[in-house]
Amino acid sequence: MLEMRKACEYCAIPLPADSVDAMICSFECTFCSRCSTNLFKGVCPNCEGELVRRPTRQPREACPVELIYEREDLK
Repeated sequence: MLEMRKACEYCAIPLPADSVDAMICSFECTFCSRCSTNLFKGVCPNCEGELVRRPTRQPREACPVELIYEREDLK
C-alpha cells in the first residue's frame, strides 16, 4: 500500500492524503509540487527518480485492499 507521507520532505508544507499538491517518486519520497517543479525539476533529490503526482486518498472506515490482504493471510 502506498505510504502517504504527511509533509514535503524539503519545505515541510503539510500534504494530507487528499492533497493534489503532493509529488512522489517510485521510492515514495514526497515533495510539494512547488519544490518538485521549481527546485528539483521533476527529479527526486534522494534517488534521482522521476517525481509524479501522488494519487489522493479519501478518509474511510475500512479499505478494501486491507481486507484483501487479510483474506490472503487466511489461506
